[in-house]
Amino acid sequence: MKKGYFITFEGPDGSGKTTVSTAVAKRLQEAGIESIYTREPGGIEIAEQIRSVILDPANTAMDSKTEALLYAAARRQHLIEKVLPALEAGKVVICDRFVDSSLAYQGVGRNLGIEEVLSINEFAIEGHWPDKTLYLDLAPQQGLDRIATRQNKDRLDQEKIDFHLRVCEGYRQVRDRFAERMIVIDAAQPVDQVIADCVKAIGALIHREVR
Repeated sequence: MKKGYFITFEGPDGSGKTTVSTAVAKRLQEAGIESIYTREPGGIEIAEQIRSVILDPANTAMDSKTEALLYAAARRQHLIEKVLPALEAGKVVICDRFVDSSLAYQGVGRNLGIEEVLSINEFAIEGHWPDKTLYLDLAPQQGLDRIATRQNKDRLDQEKIDFHLRVCEGYRQVRDRFAERMIVIDAAQPVDQVIADCVKAIGALIHREVR
């Protein structure tokens, strides 16, 4: 059975990951390419329940290691229940966030260490890394300016600026470490151009022209 393609979207808060990734998935489907859109944490019922716990603004007492373990648990269930079956069916999987987010947010943002967070996630994913990751690159202050306008901020949105700056540094380290997997997209461009650049990159990867 033909293997599909596992493509993840990453980037700091405010970079437009959700807007862009959902639009890209729609373009692929309109082009007749078998594909699904999904997100982390979430994507399936168990993982969505874990997501609600992680992001609930009321859960201010959550320990950083608990947070990291919950993300890994949600990721494992999502991978087994949704991502791997889609890949085995030959589909393109577009996923909003994956392990790289944990490395940046918990590994560096929470000061847990990239190696420590990588270890628990390697246990969770058992070698099932993305084929490519589209990294939406945006200056930290631009991202912060964008999330400042959000009406309903989750627990991570409400973190202080120092946390978000550490996350951006975490992503820099992740990009350097996994450079061969990363496709960097300029997220400061108008959103239509960002979407077009992402669609072009994916089209080249899967050897299909997508309009």
